[in-house]
Amino acid sequence: MNRCAWGTNNPLMIQYHDEEWGVPLHDDRQLFEFLVLDGFQAGVSWSIVLNKRANFRKAFHNFNARRIAKYTDADVERLLSDAGIIRNRLKIVAAINNAQQFLKVQKEFGSFDKYIWQFVGGKPKRNGFTSLRQIPATSKESDAMSADLKARGFKFVGSTICYAFMQAAGMVNDHTTDCFRYKQIIGHRQTQKK
Repeated sequence: MNRCAWGTNNPLMIQYHDEEWGVPLHDDRQLFEFLVLDGFQAGVSWSIVLNKRANFRKAFHNFNARRIAKYTDADVERLLSDAGIIRNRLKIVAAINNAQQFLKVQKEFGSFDKYIWQFVGGKPKRNGFTSLRQIPATSKESDAMSADLKARGFKFVGSTICYAFMQAAGMVNDHTTDCFRYKQIIGHRQTQKK
């Protein structure tokens, strides 16, 4: 069974590749989780974030944006002392800020899902890359998403982070064409919306 070349270096990465990455996602809580985790990924490998994901979920109250939006300085200090997550003050403060902005977007659009998927016209963009070298770090869609998120006050949402988010949330199918997931994702229908 062929996989994307990056998805074979540890069991967690294999599971993530085989079950989550690239699957069209419409659940607001999960979208927020990926937004936060992709922000924490800046400057580190995804495998580090993935290895700490369970700890992140515990430390950040399962990515409950309403709860995180109310975090205080004491919560920042609590998170900075938590060895189970990536301890970076700027990223922690950004996650709290982003929860606040996330709630504003939900209120304006009815859901974050409705807002974020507009950047790809409401349906996944299907790429047809044959090797990892062909996969870009950004796209015109991630550029637009980044600019709009920044204008709304979000932090750690540069175009590269936005493109990684788009890949994770299935807004783009960047599985290589020889990967068994490429065609599975094309046929996948994600209907869960919140």
